[in-house]
Amino acid sequence: MFLFNLVEKRKTYFIISGVIIGLGILAIVYSFITTGSPFLLGVDFRGGARFEIQFTAPVSEAAVEEVFVDAGVTNPSIIALRGENLQNAWQIRTEPVTPEEVQAIEARLNDLAPLVPDSTQVESVSGTVAGEVTNAAIIAVLVASAIILVYIMVVFRQVPNPFRYGVCAVVAMLHDLLVIFGIAALTGMILGWEVDALFLTAVLTVAGFSLQDTIVVFDRIRENISKRPLERYERVVNRSILETIHRSLATQLNAMFIMVAILLFGGASIKPFIAILFVGLLSGTYSSIFTAVPLLVAWEKNEIPFLKA
Repeated sequence: MFLFNLVEKRKTYFIISGVIIGLGILAIVYSFITTGSPFLLGVDFRGGARFEIQFTAPVSEAAVEEVFVDAGVTNPSIIALRGENLQNAWQIRTEPVTPEEVQAIEARLNDLAPLVPDSTQVESVSGTVAGEVTNAAIIAVLVASAIILVYIMVVFRQVPNPFRYGVCAVVAMLHDLLVIFGIAALTGMILGWEVDALFLTAVLTVAGFSLQDTIVVFDRIRENISKRPLERYERVVNRSILETIHRSLATQLNAMFIMVAILLFGGASIKPFIAILFVGLLSGTYSSIFTAVPLLVAWEKNEIPFLKA
């Protein structure tokens, strides 16, 4: 007898997921109505200017940001550059600026600490590049979904209805992507966090983690079905969850502790990316146990009206 029957309350899990995703969709719709886009877009998508500067002495990120804000630049994206001969170097992405504004900003930066001679570069950034990257990311997610579907159908061919396992894994991944899309829209409205190229990195990372977590649980279900052919399906699934949950939690918690530390003590420019990644991994851990598996059980028991056998 199991102490926890996790799949028994599957309707509750579906309602929780539906409410969270529904609120996220409302945030996206509101953002689209007020800003013309589903998220608050950063310079990478809108186009603008890119500054690359190097100081002769250490300067804090907050001090660099203050210079740009005082010059009338809203939400500059600031990244510390690392590498050979790149000490005290920064990259700043901003909205479009005039040559006069560039000169004024350079003078203010030089007041913080002397700039390395001939190290300052200012270039225009095209939003069309980010559009191409976005299209590539969408294609990557679609191709990954198709590959995972075929992969699971082949690997799980010994269990009944292997196609269902693949579909449930892809649905769980889409669940996590919808969650982070909603969070991105919400943080844009409340905190003014803009979506930049790093957001696409977070999307692909979350998709990978989500599929990995779900496949781990499904693989244990496949093994237990072979070992216990006479056991009830729900009991096999429950056993499989309890046998793998410690692995999923251990892996994700290690990553989440690091992300919390970065959120608390890291630079402001990296916080939106880390926050989205944190929520995505949290959602991935949840969906692999409380979305993919319950959906599979509901499908196997003909509880989904439009998918009844």
